[in-house]
Amino acid sequence: MAQAYMTEKGNGGSEPEPSASRFRRRLAELRGDRGIWRRGLVLAAFSVLISLVMIFHAQLPNDVGNLGSLTETFLPWVGLAVLVLLAAALFRRSATALIAVLLTAVVWVNLFGGLVTDKSGSGGNLTVATHNVDADNADPRGTAESVATSGADVLALTELKGSAVPVYEKALAGTYKYHSVEGTVGVWSKYPLTASSPVDIKMGWTRAMRATVDTAHGQVAVFVAHLPSVRVKLNAGFTANQRDNSADALGAALAAEPLRKVVLLGDLNGTMNDRALSEVTSQMRSTQGAAGDGFGFSWPAQFPMARIDQIMVRGITPEASWTLPRTGSDHLPVAARLKV
Repeated sequence: MAQAYMTEKGNGGSEPEPSASRFRRRLAELRGDRGIWRRGLVLAAFSVLISLVMIFHAQLPNDVGNLGSLTETFLPWVGLAVLVLLAAALFRRSATALIAVLLTAVVWVNLFGGLVTDKSGSGGNLTVATHNVDADNADPRGTAESVATSGADVLALTELKGSAVPVYEKALAGTYKYHSVEGTVGVWSKYPLTASSPVDIKMGWTRAMRATVDTAHGQVAVFVAHLPSVRVKLNAGFTANQRDNSADALGAALAAEPLRKVVLLGDLNGTMNDRALSEVTSQMRSTQGAAGDGFGFSWPAQFPMARIDQIMVRGITPEASWTLPRTGSDHLPVAARLKV
């Protein structure tokens, strides 16, 4: 029969047990629970495995289905597994599992805790934005008008469909006096553009370009790129060989850039954690990582799970980085404020 824990009053009545007494009683029960260390061993082992994946993700092989790159793309979402394991450890009343999960949480915070906080500042003298507008976008005009309100001084668009380019040019003409389109990528600017040319990223057609922007604070080399798409297939894993080769070519072009101030805008179809983009990420700085508010996930637009649309800089200080409202595309636009 259930029994309520009450203390006797002087008049023969009763009153609720004090909180301190309940805590001491509960602690005594746990101390007397001989299975508290034996329960939850499977949960503890799974938690240790997750910790090892986070710590040694760079050692995961890419030879089979690009497993390493796939894991690194969605690595921040391991935090959800930590929450599930924590709830399970508490439910099982397992001290072993609880300690293991807390250690896993420490590893996650060490890797991604800095991305959760708002690091944006108030400075900056150049605002840039980039957007994969989606070749199948049913509302290119609305998309152009939406990104034009971002306040960007320099705007990069990728996945431009040939027949839609005049629509974007007309819709953006009132905001941007200068623009250049190379293949399926383009840059619009409030400042003069010079030396615009395609960049060969080994695809057979133009999906990258470079232009010099004559800003009020000096010349800036602006690269716009749309690296090949990747696929997750049951029989082949994370197929990204063409993307990886193009990333290497883009990295070589960035390394050969003579101007000191460089901005890279575009859809790289990969995150900053993805080792396959190291030829690019090793020499550029992510504005989101340096001055962003949160993770800045940009794809898919309906429920963003990864930041594959990037703004990176070299010789320039990021001051703030954020995502813009959804348009008719399957990507979110992203923007950054820079100090040139």
